[in-house]
Amino acid sequence: MQTTAPTFPRLLLAHAEARPEAPAMREKDLGIWQTWSWSAVAQEVREIACGLASLGFRPFDNLAIVGANRPHLYMSVVAAQSLRGVPVPLYQDAVAGEMVFMLQDAGIEFVIVEDQEQVDKLLECRELQQGGQPGIRYIIYDDPKGLRHYDQPGLMSYEQLRALGREFDKSNVGHYDRAVASGEATDVGVILYTSGTTGRPKGVCQTHASFIAAGRGGVETDRLGPGDNIMSYLPMAWVGDHLFSVAQWLVGGFTLNCPESSETVMNDMREIGPSYYFGPPRTFEGLLTAVSIRMEDAAAPKRWLYAKFMALAQRVGADILNGAPVSLRDRLMYRLGDLLIYGPLRNVLGMSRIRVAYTAGAAIGPDLFRFYRSIGVNLKQFYGQTETCAYVCLQQDGKVKLQTVGTAAPGIELKIADDGEVLVRGVSVLKEYYKRPDATAEVLDANGYFHTGDAGVLDSEGHLRIIDRAKDVGRLVGGAIFAPNYIENKLKFFPQIKEAVCFGNGRDEVCAAINIDYEAVGNWAERRGLAYGGYVDLAGKPDVLALVAECIAKVNADLAAEDGMGETQIARFLVLHKELDPDDDELTRTRKVRRGFIADKYAVLVDALYGGKKEQYIETQVKFEDGRTGSVSATLKIVDAKRFPLIKAAA
Repeated sequence: MQTTAPTFPRLLLAHAEARPEAPAMREKDLGIWQTWSWSAVAQEVREIACGLASLGFRPFDNLAIVGANRPHLYMSVVAAQSLRGVPVPLYQDAVAGEMVFMLQDAGIEFVIVEDQEQVDKLLECRELQQGGQPGIRYIIYDDPKGLRHYDQPGLMSYEQLRALGREFDKSNVGHYDRAVASGEATDVGVILYTSGTTGRPKGVCQTHASFIAAGRGGVETDRLGPGDNIMSYLPMAWVGDHLFSVAQWLVGGFTLNCPESSETVMNDMREIGPSYYFGPPRTFEGLLTAVSIRMEDAAAPKRWLYAKFMALAQRVGADILNGAPVSLRDRLMYRLGDLLIYGPLRNVLGMSRIRVAYTAGAAIGPDLFRFYRSIGVNLKQFYGQTETCAYVCLQQDGKVKLQTVGTAAPGIELKIADDGEVLVRGVSVLKEYYKRPDATAEVLDANGYFHTGDAGVLDSEGHLRIIDRAKDVGRLVGGAIFAPNYIENKLKFFPQIKEAVCFGNGRDEVCAAINIDYEAVGNWAERRGLAYGGYVDLAGKPDVLALVAECIAKVNADLAAEDGMGETQIARFLVLHKELDPDDDELTRTRKVRRGFIADKYAVLVDALYGGKKEQYIETQVKFEDGRTGSVSATLKIVDAKRFPLIKAAA
């Protein structure tokens, strides 16, 4: 069932009226799944909204929401919208120094948080706030554990807020209903802050109409409805979560499931058996790494069987999923493989009932993409930005190409500028950046096209292929096009490599800095009796460098065989002495590489890579989770990578 209401609160009321007892939300708490019906969600949203109104929350006020995926927090999103207010989800792992900028920028006076950790952070933010504008007045917490003796001004529990709401609703009959009825499709429905890859985050103002149109386009494309289940486990502040867990949920009316914790997501997925799933490439990379570790620990016969059937899956699995012609023998062998390998593997991944899976947020390597489709997971890509509700392109069933992100989504126009930049116009484009008319004018041209900052090409069938961020695409001295993200994604397909940063623009060759995956490489080292004393020690082991060199050699072999890519083979590399970390400003909160920052921060290493050195000493400042700072140092070995002759394409 889909509804056509113009705002999110009215979508919720429509579901509550049509299917009052159907499951809308679930949450696993203390090992038991709790369920909210649509009518229960609607009633609780009413109580939260009335509670906020009793505290002085007014139309067009902004409400910050900080925490993990919790039903009460999703309800708070709709509660703010019910009063014509604007929810502002913030990343729960952001440190106070980062968060205070967004709180002040959005003029936040009301915050709803998950637990004591976030309360402590918001109290610190309140102390840090400066300037003439009002600071945080109220902090409402969902989980009361550890907060019994907190008595700071404006601090109250979620249940206290609901109690206030019930009293307010009784004494202000009709207030809530009038507020919901007054909402308009053109109202700003959410402010989502950009990841800040190139500077300070900007608040992206998206209307109810934009996100509802984006949600409806996805729901109709994949025929989603009340019978579907989704696991919501990614940051609420990420645009992808808002699209799937709010917009599509309220348009399609499926059931939203919240895990007990980030550590239990896999187990909770196996229990729920979601039919619909989404995640950024790093999530799919992590799942593949976990599988690879388990297979390396398996007995020899099982490893042999896995390798044999995975080779078959890589050859024909994606074709079978796409409905392409495959020989009868291969189909029969694939069915046997599904019984012995692929089916159990999907079950381990929590994807045994997946009908549709999506990835977005960054480019996914074709090898990783092929792996999931080859084992029968209908993984597809969607493409977009925070400024487009994450809704620009969708891959349709039967029309999935590994190298593209699909065709223009319903209601979207695509155009490639003369310089190769992807331009977007349509239903999902932002209204504006919050209080930043200058920044808005920079990305929206006179014809209404949003300038994505991505470089891409459209093929003859209208499929978009993203090459890289336009600002990151460069050339080697010899003239070859250098697309660092393309090479990095090939590297990250290997479970031993967690992160990679490639350099080469304006240089005569490509060099790379690598982060090993500590768990995967640690497991590999332990099975070989290789002792190590932490990340720094493990990363510098000669055997580990040789392992990474093998991975890079395979990538170089692939590049040598690709038209126009052979000259961008990696010439030299080093393994970094620390993991790249958002707290050290090396990654955004969505784990995108801040390439320019890294190049400056590790300039001594980049110079060593290109200077012909065999090793380089470096000492780096780091931030710990408790706010302390320290340093980590090491002498890094620089390794020459194996390169291959270019393979000329047949004439």
